[in-house]
Amino acid sequence: MAPSQSFAEKLREHGFANVDIWSRGIDLTQFAPRERTYPEQDRPIVMYIGRISKEKNVEAFLEAKAPGTKYLVGDGPIKKHLEKKYPRARFLGYKTGEDLARAYANADVFVFPSRTDTFGNVILEALASGVPVAAFPATGPIDILTDSRYGCCDEDLSVAIKEALEKGDSGACVEYARTYTWENATRQFAGFLVPNAA
Repeated sequence: MAPSQSFAEKLREHGFANVDIWSRGIDLTQFAPRERTYPEQDRPIVMYIGRISKEKNVEAFLEAKAPGTKYLVGDGPIKKHLEKKYPRARFLGYKTGEDLARAYANADVFVFPSRTDTFGNVILEALASGVPVAAFPATGPIDILTDSRYGCCDEDLSVAIKEALEKGDSGACVEYARTYTWENATRQFAGFLVPNAA
C-alpha cells in the first residue's frame, strides 16, 4: 500500500507487483479556517510547519524569494543555527493543538520544501485551514496539488510561492482537503483486507 500514485509508480519501477493506494486523512475538526490574529504588517505570511532539520530542506524555504514575512513553527537540530543565519524570519517554536491550528490558519501560503517525504500530511492540514501550498514537484506534493487553486509545484520555490499567493483559492483548498478524511482512509484500508481462510 502506497500513500500516493507517484510513490506507487516508484515501487512498481523497483519490481513490486501488487501495489495500490492507501491515502491519508486529517482531523478536519482541528484544521479549518479561523480568524487571523497574526500582525497585519507581516503579511503576506509565508509559513513552514514541521521539523527544523536538514532532511526537511528548510533552508531552501528560507533562501526563497517571497514577499512579506517568513514564519517557522517547529523545533529541530538546526533551529538555533538557522535563527542566527536568518534573523528576519520569525521562529515560533513547537506548537500543538489549538496553537498549531491557529498557526496554519494565519498563513497566506504554506511552503513544503522537502524533496524526500512520501506524502506530507502537513500539506493537507494547510489546505484544510484554507491555505494554498508552494512546493517542489516531488512525491507527495505533485499528487496533492493537482489544481492551481490548491497551490503550485515548481523547481524554483520562489516561483511556487508567487504562484500560490496569486492563484490560491482558500475555499477551493478547504473543499478539496475535506476529501482526505480518516473515514475514507480507513475504508480504503479495509478494502484491501482478505478474509482469513482458516
